[in-house]
Amino acid sequence: MDPYCLKKLNIERRARRAAVLLTDIGDGRDRVIKEGDPVAGELGAVIASRFLSGQSGVADIDGRPFFLNVHLPPPRLVVVGAVHISQALAPMAKFAGYDVEIVDPRTAFATPDRFADVKLFAQWPQDYLKSHPLDAYTAVAAVTHDPKIDDHVLEQALKAGCFYVGALGSRKTHATRVERLAALKLSESEIASIHAPIGLDIGAASPAEIAVAILAEVIKAFRARALRTLPKLEKSA
Repeated sequence: MDPYCLKKLNIERRARRAAVLLTDIGDGRDRVIKEGDPVAGELGAVIASRFLSGQSGVADIDGRPFFLNVHLPPPRLVVVGAVHISQALAPMAKFAGYDVEIVDPRTAFATPDRFADVKLFAQWPQDYLKSHPLDAYTAVAAVTHDPKIDDHVLEQALKAGCFYVGALGSRKTHATRVERLAALKLSESEIASIHAPIGLDIGAASPAEIAVAILAEVIKAFRARALRTLPKLEKSA
């Protein structure tokens, strides 16, 4: 690999940004394409598809073979609230390949005994976010039912463009939440992107079932996410 390409690729990986190392198999030349770089025609369509799937491999484009080495940041799930739902959600999400972090300032709930082998932060989200910024490859599930804990992280998740933002609560509860978030100058479209009530509608009742519904919705959002930074693909001439 070209040393310049390696340096460029490592910069993107450290910043938790997606990139593709594109190699022309015919002449061996490498090129790093960042998520958001304009790429026209068939190549652009293939790259966009690979960013969504995360799958590396060979592609024949306009009669030329290319190898696309796709580098996506590990998907991350930040769960705000060390509650029963979180206890079921954390191990399932880890098994599905997500880096899981639990955040809750209530030290009676956020204990290692209740969350073994999980990154646990017994602190206010405001403090947690100073050293753990959110990004487009992060999902946020706010499940405390407490505005003092949930609202700030929801605001920051929307501003950061997290691929999934969900909040526990009934429609009535969410209506009052919408009013609070609107007062924070968030746009209607940003607020409307919150998944509330949280989780796919599978009739979940128990904490474990609600956790299944949340994880399913997170996975659906990740696999169907729009590459919002990519420009509209142009047609080949």
